[in-house]
Amino acid sequence: MEIKRIVFRSTQTNRYSITALVASIYNNKSDIELIEVRALEDVLNIDSRNTVVLYSFMSFDWPYVKKEAKILKEKGYTLIAGGPHVTALPEQVLNAGFDFVFIGDGEENILKFLHKEYPENNIYDGVKNRIILDRYPPFCPEKNLYMPIEISRGCPFDCGYCQTPRLAGKVVRHRSVEQIIEYTKIGVKNGRKIARFISPNSFGYGSKNGVTPQPHIVDELLYNLKKVGVEEIYFGTFPSDVRPESINKEILKVIKKYVNNKYIVIGAQSGSDRVLKLIRRGHSTEQIEYALELLKRYDFIPRVDFIFGFPFETHEDIQKTFEFIKKIVEKYKAKVHAHTFMPLPGTPLSNIGPGILKKEHYKFLGYLTSQGYLDGYWMKQEELSRRVASVNNISSV
Repeated sequence: MEIKRIVFRSTQTNRYSITALVASIYNNKSDIELIEVRALEDVLNIDSRNTVVLYSFMSFDWPYVKKEAKILKEKGYTLIAGGPHVTALPEQVLNAGFDFVFIGDGEENILKFLHKEYPENNIYDGVKNRIILDRYPPFCPEKNLYMPIEISRGCPFDCGYCQTPRLAGKVVRHRSVEQIIEYTKIGVKNGRKIARFISPNSFGYGSKNGVTPQPHIVDELLYNLKKVGVEEIYFGTFPSDVRPESINKEILKVIKKYVNNKYIVIGAQSGSDRVLKLIRRGHSTEQIEYALELLKRYDFIPRVDFIFGFPFETHEDIQKTFEFIKKIVEKYKAKVHAHTFMPLPGTPLSNIGPGILKKEHYKFLGYLTSQGYLDGYWMKQEELSRRVASVNNISSV
């Protein structure tokens, strides 16, 4: 198959993935025409001959992706796909008409595809063969495609609701300070003077386990960012959230010198220790509160993630979470970011059914919203959770 162009089907949730793949392709094979489109109609306006259409998507996107795939296959396009859902259910995606799928890391395997190195089962395996981040650019300035620099990939934890360890692996890999600074210089030269980052746990940057802070490495990174002309640094904010057990005095002293963000985003997920154990979170409510105490001491405002609607939650669990939230809002001036549980494919909790929000959830979360303490898309995610459950062939009753 002769490939002249790759059409990237862009959505609100895959922008970072597409930018990373474009950077890899352009850096190694710049003779391929790269086109980003935001609607199916835009794809259909492109000649299907020698055209590959690439999807990268989440599990809740699968219903519309499947419909589009059927239309595009009938028109003669070659279809490839990667991302969290594909990594969890590659055979399902192939059976829907995709020609090749990519599980795990995609930067190296997309190049193998372009060089006509086709696997017998049509599945490119980026799970067994993980990449070294420094071998691939974090963004593509040649195409004016920028994004927060991914400084770490992989998560050593096994949270029951999360696809990240399956998609990115449990061994944490870090991009070197040298490469981050090299590309930051390019960004600054092109007017990009705000630094943001992608990391499953930014305070673990540079550590062997991805958890224990390495203040001297973070200091070296942030100092050099300022040195090359970065005017604003946002570290420990989305999409570089922080685990509570990675917050200590030493790392806070370092970031306090450099960052512009007043908020630090922490993943707590529940105020019930029983639930935290069931979801394999790896920390306790006591550790959450200790992290919040330190943030308050260093004048940071905590923005704390919670997941509501786990099907196995008891009334007691729910009330413990509500009481914990009341406490941290009052004592630490915390802001709450609410999520509804989704049974994502490939995760340990994929088969327990969709997230269920009860009247007590709506009453409590509605109150927090009215008081300005809560945000998030928890109401929309309740519908998405049912959609994901149907993808898993789980009853949403």
